[in-house]
Order: sequence, then structure tokens, then C-alpha cells
Amino acid sequence: MANRFARDGKKVLIVAGDTFRAAAIDQIAIWAERAGVDILRTEPERDPASVIYDGVAKAVAKGYDVVLIDTAGRQHTKERLMKELQKIDRSIKKACPEAPHETILVVDSTTGQNAISQAQHFNEAIKLTGLALTKFDGTAKGGIIFNIKHNLSIPVKLLGVGEGIEDIENFHTVRFVKAFFDRDDSAE
Repeated sequence: MANRFARDGKKVLIVAGDTFRAAAIDQIAIWAERAGVDILRTEPERDPASVIYDGVAKAVAKGYDVVLIDTAGRQHTKERLMKELQKIDRSIKKACPEAPHETILVVDSTTGQNAISQAQHFNEAIKLTGLALTKFDGTAKGGIIFNIKHNLSIPVKLLGVGEGIEDIENFHTVRFVKAFFDRDDSAE
């Protein structure tokens, strides 16, 4: 997403809010460099809400157009981690009261029914505006999209279709439904 926004001429800041794993900070820094965007990173083990507050405050002060925040992956069944996510949300609002403008949960499309449970718990903790499905390399894994729409009414906004910097697509409902139900009868 950072690459896409940068290509569109936006001034982008990535905030490395996953402070639990040093490798996560390094990984997001590599992606920021590849995209040619700025990053706010800190030492591991720092309070993520504090780091994210600093990032959003910096973005407001320096006139960034887009702030992308990476938080630690978390199990939706761990109440302490979900409360921390709510704390992060409050920190964002302190630095920029009208934010966040988008709250997108990134879900591995191969997780099946667990993705529904994840999205439901995350949506209860912080209001989601959409989902991004990764590892989506075709309609074979697409049934999860119908389930999400039916059970949660949270729109799927993005599909990760590979591991490259360009491998993210906007989700198009009509195109997806057509491809999902379109069958190649010659293959039978």
C-alpha cells in the first residue's frame, strides 16, 4: 500500500508499531525502503501505543498525506492483546481526533473459518472499515469472502496476490463473483 500511495504522489509515513519482535521492525523497514517512503521505528519492547502516537503526531506536524501503521499480529482470543489494540486506537485519536480514517484487518485467506472469528473479534474491539486478504491466488480460496460478507458485512477492500511490492489489488465484487461462478466446461 505504501508503494501505491507513493506512486500516486502521496507523502507516506509507515509506523512500525510491532515492537514485540525486532525482526518485524526490520522487515517493515525493508518494505518502506523498497517503496521509497519514510518510516518511524523504535527499539524493540517499547509500548506500541506510545510509538504509534509518536508516529501519528509526527505525520500531523510534518504534513504527511498517509500514515500506515503496522501492529503486532495478535490472537483475537487473547483479551489482553485486544485491549492493547483498543489502547492503540485511543492513542491514534489523541494525536489526530478524526483518525483513523481506515482500519483494515489483514487476514490470511487460507485460514478459512478462523478468519470470520478474527474479523468479528477485531471489529468488536476497534471498528473495522475493511479487510485485506493475503495469499489470495485465485478463486479457489474465495469462499471466505462470501462468508465474511454474509456474517459480518465488512467489505473486502484488498487482495494480496503474491509477495512482490506490486502484488496487491483492489477487490472488485462483480469481477470476483463472475470469476467465482464462471466454469471452464472443457476442463470436465
